[in-house]
Amino acid sequence: MQPVEWKTFIAQFAALSRRQRLASAALLRGAGSQNAAVALVESVARQRLHCPACNSSHAHRHGHAHGLQRYRCVPCGRTFNALTGTPLARLRHKTLWLAYADCLLASVSVRQAARQLNVHRNTTFRWRHRFLTLARTDRPLCLHGIAEADELYVLESEKGSRHLTRPARRRGGHARQRGISSEQVCIVVARDRTGQTLDFVTG
Repeated sequence: MQPVEWKTFIAQFAALSRRQRLASAALLRGAGSQNAAVALVESVARQRLHCPACNSSHAHRHGHAHGLQRYRCVPCGRTFNALTGTPLARLRHKTLWLAYADCLLASVSVRQAARQLNVHRNTTFRWRHRFLTLARTDRPLCLHGIAEADELYVLESEKGSRHLTRPARRRGGHARQRGISSEQVCIVVARDRTGQTLDFVTG
């Protein structure tokens, strides 16, 4: 399928109902979810393929390993695949990546996702951080044309920090001061008419 046809095909997914999306996901899993996941990863990475060692785009095919096409860089001779140097590098169980992406979109917890996918909870915990790290790298450099922005104030979270700068809260808690205060952080989201989105935590 040509890139233009692929983009047209993907654009139609927004019109599918929830039942149709679930049926499509089940069809992909039944037809070989590993092939679907690998094809999706390589189709995206092929557009900006470059050597992670010398950043050269002059490379040729160099066999397959772990279901992925490998490449050899002509200038430096290093071999790599589409995931080398990305947060998804060296992750296993590629057959479950699309299913876990659905779990992330559905806001499923780490333990619930582990039970659904029949993997250890440490695996889904590691996947969550890797997937979220990858999402941060997919950002446009700038917005074009007409853009709209909005802000949201939420309580600052220090979850995971070993040294809190304030007394601990339970289940999110409530601010001690009314209105906007130093206990909150401001999240700004901007989007242009083409759908490109940027977000910032401004303090």
